[in-house]
Parts: sequence; C-alpha cells; structure tokens
Amino acid sequence: MADTTKKKLYCWSCGFEIVLIDKVVRADTCPSCDKDLRCCKNCRFWDPGAHNQCRENLTEYVPDREKANFCASFEARTGKLDSDDDVDDAKAKLEALFK
Repeated sequence: MADTTKKKLYCWSCGFEIVLIDKVVRADTCPSCDKDLRCCKNCRFWDPGAHNQCRENLTEYVPDREKANFCASFEARTGKLDSDDDVDDAKAKLEALFK
C-alpha cells in the first residue's frame, strides 16, 4: 500500500501552508509572500538557541537565515515556525520514559 499522505511546509515568514509534492529546491518561493523556502528558517534543524543557529553539527555558517542556500543538511520543517508541536512531542516522549 502506497503512502498517500502529503507533507506540508509552512512558510517561515507568513505561515502559508504549502503541500509538498517533491523536495524543496533552492529556487522555490512562497506563493503568498515570495520569500525563499529553502532557507534555514524553514529547516527542521534551525534553532536560534543552538550554536550557529543549527542543531546539525556539520553545517557551514550561513550569514542570512532567510535567504535560499545550498546547505546539504536541509530538511523541510513540517510544523509552523511558532508552533509548540516540537515542544509537545518532546514532553510526551519524556513523560513516556517515566511511566
């Protein structure tokens, strides 16, 4: 049985929901606000509190986190930038460890 679920990406700038058919490429922009989609702020590894603002250790320094780049570690973030989904998932996993 084939997986028919489509991944969703939310623009880091305006929150517009984009259904991903394929991977995000450097030239992709948001249909709503025209901001670059393949940038640090749309990557699942982006973390403003981490060293180099990235949770992936082997990335090169990117001076502008809102512009398209060629980072080999880029993976599209599936939740909204201001979403608490990651925090809720982490808390649920931690609580499950102690049950």
